[in-house]
Amino acid sequence: MIKPAGRVQIAPSLLSADFAALGDAVRIAQDAGADLIHFDVMDGHFVPNITIGPPVLKSLARVARIPIDAHLMIEEPDRYVEAFAEAGAGSIIVHVEAAVHLHRTVHLIKSTGAQAGVALNPATPVGTLEEIAGDVDYVLVMTVNPGFGGQTFIPRSESKVRAVRELLRRNGSSAPIMVDGGIDSHTAPKIVAAGADILVAGNAVFGSTDPAKAIRELRAAAESAVAP
Repeated sequence: MIKPAGRVQIAPSLLSADFAALGDAVRIAQDAGADLIHFDVMDGHFVPNITIGPPVLKSLARVARIPIDAHLMIEEPDRYVEAFAEAGAGSIIVHVEAAVHLHRTVHLIKSTGAQAGVALNPATPVGTLEEIAGDVDYVLVMTVNPGFGGQTFIPRSESKVRAVRELLRRNGSSAPIMVDGGIDSHTAPKIVAAGADILVAGNAVFGSTDPAKAIRELRAAAESAVAP
């Protein structure tokens, strides 16, 4: 379950984990206190990479004690929403740029019992959320261009997070803001200070020799930016 805004949540991304041992990666993350497992789905069309789908998520749901967040970086997401929900996703993200009828897609996600998130690519204006802000459970701001792990955080992402928070407030929404891309112990404090609530981290966690320690350090860095 996505928690309310204002509470820092850590969501390790399996994109950077060893695909031969994804179950172990889930266990390590949850034992280290992660709040969510971020499950990146890529189709080779919307983004230039291909990853994993509902059968893998279903297998991981059997070992996960924390929610799995499915990030659909795919064309025609409506075709797969129900499959990911049935596989065990507790929340599902679709991209503004990929959903032709975004309002319909968001409510399709909600109809499955999953929480609905909407993502913005770096070059997508914040204003595209204006008509859907009151319907979403959370917003994902991409802080790199989607498709590959290990990329460098885009510095102006802080101002975009602030703009998203302001747009949500104007629309009477306190939905949490997730960020994804280049998040580590150095970038976490400033993006949390800008208004981010959920930090997706792949390479910073699973690229480390000690993923559990990396998760704890990331949380400590993020919480250092939260006002007492």
